[in-house]
Amino acid sequence: MKKFPGKIAVMGGGSWATALAKIVMHSQDSINWYMRRPDRIDDFNLLNHNPAYLSSITFDTARINFYHDINEAIRDSDTLILATPSPYIKDHLAKATASLADKYVISAIKGIVPDENMLVSDYLTKYYYVNADNIIVIAGACHAEEIAMEHLSYLTLVCRDLRKATTLSEKIFNTPYLHSSCSRDMIGLEYVSVLKNIYAIVAGICYGMKYGDNFQSVYIPNAFDEMVRFLNTVHPLRRNITSAAYLSDLLVTAYSSFSRNRLFGKMIGEGYSVNAAKVELGMVAEGYYAAKCIREINETYKVDMPILNALYAILYEHKSPAIQIRNITEGFK
Repeated sequence: MKKFPGKIAVMGGGSWATALAKIVMHSQDSINWYMRRPDRIDDFNLLNHNPAYLSSITFDTARINFYHDINEAIRDSDTLILATPSPYIKDHLAKATASLADKYVISAIKGIVPDENMLVSDYLTKYYYVNADNIIVIAGACHAEEIAMEHLSYLTLVCRDLRKATTLSEKIFNTPYLHSSCSRDMIGLEYVSVLKNIYAIVAGICYGMKYGDNFQSVYIPNAFDEMVRFLNTVHPLRRNITSAAYLSDLLVTAYSSFSRNRLFGKMIGEGYSVNAAKVELGMVAEGYYAAKCIREINETYKVDMPILNALYAILYEHKSPAIQIRNITEGFK
């Protein structure tokens, strides 16, 4: 394998992919960038910005090698940054005939692989033979919109081989507006990235139902306690669970106006049906899929997760949000 990280490719055309491309281009002379739609690439070259997402970020397109063929992008790159919504990752990678086994893969996917009920790192290892030591996960609180505005932000780079995370932190993910830390807790932080979307939807539902800040200040610690119970059961480990790597992602996703999961929940709390909220949102709310996946995973572990169960009942059993939320509040402390 070439010296890490080598030639970097951003795989995806959405807001998070665009923010990551901005970060990478701060330190790299050029990048490869895979987008599924050739018309988006044409428009990008014409406008010097992503025509559909974060259009305020302008790029020097002379430094970007665009691809609409995923296999060409894979073959021409050493490190792949996967930045597509988790519900689509299976379909995207299914088109890949080029081997990923000799690549470094950075997963910026804050979700779980639907149907498989697998963390992205496990999915890459099992089905695409990526060396587990060559998988890096981007975790922590970091909205794409604030990267676009260069608001000071923080994230965590997670890898079993801590040297690779440190290299990325020092060479790529360290800019005047972005700081990064490193961790080895791959499983724990991947699950945090999944669970926080679930709890953000419920926070949004409560906000849409006019529950106030006093309530939210109690809801968040109870959601965090539920998250910790799950992590300690599924992947017991000595970890500083109140550090920013774990707690901040929950906080920003539950509170921020940029959070699509919170917005999705808010619409449900205001009276939208689940399907109407999905259509109105126009983007992927990862927590919708995560609620089903985590509930099915928890059938094995049987962790006490009343907030998860309430959301599942609302999203998949069409139960009343008002009744489900009232039921879980009785157990808050």
